[in-house]
Amino acid sequence: MTNGMKGQSNHNLDAKGRLIIPARLRDGLGKSFVLCRGMDKNIYVYPEAEWEKFSEKLNSLPVSDVSARKFKTFFQGSAIDCEFDSQFRITIPQNLREWAGIDKEVVMVGNGAIAEIWDKNAWDEYNSVGEMDINEISANMSSLYGI
Repeated sequence: MTNGMKGQSNHNLDAKGRLIIPARLRDGLGKSFVLCRGMDKNIYVYPEAEWEKFSEKLNSLPVSDVSARKFKTFFQGSAIDCEFDSQFRITIPQNLREWAGIDKEVVMVGNGAIAEIWDKNAWDEYNSVGEMDINEISANMSSLYGI
């Protein structure tokens, strides 16, 4: 996974809530991976090694801090281990589909070390010109992170 996961593709869930994972993301995800709630009303898909790194950071948060506890529970409380079936499908649990507002049409997005699953309408809205001013975002990233 040297270059990380990237790109996007549209898919449909079947009647059982299963999703075929695109071939270009399978290698990056590996044999087992973790699904959990994403911060933008989407679903994060962590390769096992990336989940372990993230989980270690979550577990290091102080239990005495209520915000830290909520942040940790947000991710770990919704996390589920996942593997492909013989047709490279996964079943997205109902609670995660509800969180992301997913009914049928989804967009799979490679986002570096992880992938994301979005409801298609939510993805389209998230990326609409009215919602995103890439020049403003770029300026913020430059001043905060030197990008």
